[in-house]
Amino acid sequence: MQVQTPEWVKHAVFYQIFPDRFARGKQPVQRVLNLEHVNFEAWDTQPTFQGYKGGDLWGVIEQLDYLQALGINAIYFTPIFQSACNHRYHTHDYYQVDPMLGGNVALKHLLDAAHQRQIKVVLDGVFNHASRGFFFFHDILENGPHSPWVDWFRIEGWPLSAYDGDRPANYVGWAGNRALPTFNHDNPAVREYIMEIAEYWIKFGIDGWRLDVPFEIETPGFWQEFRDRVKAVNPDAYIVGEVWTDARQWLDGSQFDGVMNYLFTAPTIAFTAGDRVQRHHVEDRSYEPYPALDASGYAQKIQALLGMYPWEIQLTQLNLLASHDTARLLTIAADDEDSVKLATLLLLTFPGAPSIYYGDEVGLPGGLDPDSRRGFPLEADWKLDFLTCHKQLIELRHRYPALRTGGYEVLFAEGLVYALARSLDETSLIVAINAGTEAAEVKLEAVARRLPSQPERVVYGNGEATWMGDHLLLNLPGRSGLVLASSDVTANLR
Repeated sequence: MQVQTPEWVKHAVFYQIFPDRFARGKQPVQRVLNLEHVNFEAWDTQPTFQGYKGGDLWGVIEQLDYLQALGINAIYFTPIFQSACNHRYHTHDYYQVDPMLGGNVALKHLLDAAHQRQIKVVLDGVFNHASRGFFFFHDILENGPHSPWVDWFRIEGWPLSAYDGDRPANYVGWAGNRALPTFNHDNPAVREYIMEIAEYWIKFGIDGWRLDVPFEIETPGFWQEFRDRVKAVNPDAYIVGEVWTDARQWLDGSQFDGVMNYLFTAPTIAFTAGDRVQRHHVEDRSYEPYPALDASGYAQKIQALLGMYPWEIQLTQLNLLASHDTARLLTIAADDEDSVKLATLLLLTFPGAPSIYYGDEVGLPGGLDPDSRRGFPLEADWKLDFLTCHKQLIELRHRYPALRTGGYEVLFAEGLVYALARSLDETSLIVAINAGTEAAEVKLEAVARRLPSQPERVVYGNGEATWMGDHLLLNLPGRSGLVLASSDVTANLR
């Protein structure tokens, strides 16, 4: 079948926001819940599993100018619907934005303000499981087998034990967690309920869905119908699944437009951070940014990844270096700042939509959950060189279409030096990374009808590039990267 994906995603730079931790609204607004005397955790203290810090959608609205200046044109929110946990993956009501976040009215204001700035908004859809506080499941807890909603979940016996860990739960919960009762997706009523939720919020104005653990839903045809129903409302809606491994069964054009591309994340960290990777921060996750990779090993991983899916899908993958489910790269790399900068260079020059986890652009550290979900730092604590790096690379990506939709070719991969070309029409860019600590000199042979009349310009990073007859000579300091741009000819480098 012909694969069709949303055009805007190919040109998007996403920013992932964990709503409780990004920004508290400061401007006076008509709130659906008075939080003036709520006992929130102090913003700059270490987060806990169950505490709230009070971030809300009003705060995000007030920070849209910051995001726009950074170059962001799409936001992915972790769940925002009513819940009784700070991460809101325990959904109580799929039709209500959590009143602590500002309710539906705040989302409407956010969508209007974001869309005025040409910023898209994608929400997290948690459709595999709900929570003990979800009305339909709560009715079962109250009425047992007499509840009309018994068949909405996978009940295995009576009595249910929703809170007493000393007794069997007697119902299926996600990953054995009794706080997250799993839907019975084989029930047509459940299926229709979820489809209507998806349609409702697309009609409300959101621009797509990020789907939580979609691989857990194995009901035949479920995700095909989901795509059909969502795309019927908005053909340009983005559907991206949380799949950490080979996702070919979902990326045939009939289900998702892309997945969270951890198959890019893992080798990119393994190459740029190498032996600096702190294993205890990554070993119990569903990706493996270890053992260390040299340039050749990285090239093999990347070429295998680029051959895995149709090109149209590659251009709408959601590429990332960290998320709410991982430790932050700065901490994974033992606070080595060059690892983050080199990985960010590879992220912003790779096919697909890059995603920045809130705070990474200013050097926010953090280990595994809950530490990776800290409050966005005060400006006095920002690493300004990180912010400059992100701004420059995002601006570069917006400036050169070749970095968004151009072809990707590995030019050089020896030792710890990796070079690639992104080419589109008459424009080519060369990206080179020296992940080693020693300076490196690299010769790229060229075969072309003619060489550029002007040497390639270094448009980002450190190092020198000089044409020497029939080859391009790169001099790269240790732990550095650069981007070269040329628009007068596309050289066939090999």
